[in-house]
Amino acid sequence: MSEIAITGLGVVSRLGSGAEAFWSGVLARDTAPPDRVPDPDARVPLPLYYLVPPEPSTADADLGPATRYTLRAGLEAGADARVDEVAPDRVAVVTGSSVGDARQVELVRAGQAASRPVASPPFEQASALAARLGAGAGAVNLSNACAGSGYAITLGAQMIRDGEADVVVAAGAEAYSRVTVAAFNRMGALGADRPRPFARDRAGVMLGEGAGAVVLETVAHARARGARIYARLAGSGWSCDAAHLTAPDPAGTQAARAMRAALAEAGAEPADVALIVPHATGTKLNDSTEAAAMAEVFGPRLGRIPLHNLKAIVGHLAGGAGALGTVLAALCLHHRTVPGNVPIAELDPECPVHLPTAPTALDSGVALVNAYAFGGNNISLALTGAPS
Repeated sequence: MSEIAITGLGVVSRLGSGAEAFWSGVLARDTAPPDRVPDPDARVPLPLYYLVPPEPSTADADLGPATRYTLRAGLEAGADARVDEVAPDRVAVVTGSSVGDARQVELVRAGQAASRPVASPPFEQASALAARLGAGAGAVNLSNACAGSGYAITLGAQMIRDGEADVVVAAGAEAYSRVTVAAFNRMGALGADRPRPFARDRAGVMLGEGAGAVVLETVAHARARGARIYARLAGSGWSCDAAHLTAPDPAGTQAARAMRAALAEAGAEPADVALIVPHATGTKLNDSTEAAAMAEVFGPRLGRIPLHNLKAIVGHLAGGAGALGTVLAALCLHHRTVPGNVPIAELDPECPVHLPTAPTALDSGVALVNAYAFGGNNISLALTGAPS
């Protein structure tokens, strides 16, 4: 099976634009209280979000925010990987998002924005990025809720292995919308302050805006054109709880199966895992379920594997979470460092995980990225370092 390389990275988050700003902010453990959304019609108890800083006015201002974030992250990743050197009809785009630009539809329906010819279709992010890149091999958008961009990455890798494309820009994005913040308020899943995944006193998820993007191609293709390789996508595992519309199966059986499948495809064992970027939303049930699943896979060693609680810094990007977690894992492997975690007061005894607050050396091994979603959709990605 062809080895898949990650040759470009792009990020938009509350830390700003660019993979470099993202990495610096994560290294600095740059956490902050959530923003209060500037939306007087968000009449909910907790109108809170981690918002992307205001951006300068551009020619893209008529596009919805999720599409703009996708463009910024995707174009950064494309430039990083020098995608413009590749024949356009051999380049594809695959994106993932939960609600995309639902905000634009809300504004139009409320009479607060001019009606558009097309009311923010869910595939707009993929088509806009493909148009800007001139990508002629395909433009696909997935809406597998919070696992969407993780699935987008694996679909992109499969397109390359099947010969449908030589290079795929895979991305995920999310932006503020009233329907999202209202739904999470109604479910009682939203926290009132900073997210604290795996902490005894965790109180809920904090949603975040932004996007993550990676460029995929075979190792052989990357080497032939002299592209930098950050890491390799060595394996992936899909599963579904098939248990509940929104809640995970507390046993974590299918989440564990996805992790094992990713490791098996990578030709790795649980003992080879040196980093986990967990889904870790900060809700009681999701964190304890993921901890149970990881304990099933890794046993007592779970308490020694460094985890990084990315959502404690940038919030939960929903459909963009898998892509952003993959960007972080690739940067960790590239820099051979796992950034320290935002400290928590006390670890939940039901979550026997290792959350080092100081940077940890990462000389070799597998980095595992988890993303879970409503509908019971689970995906795990296994990354390894760049080939020597």
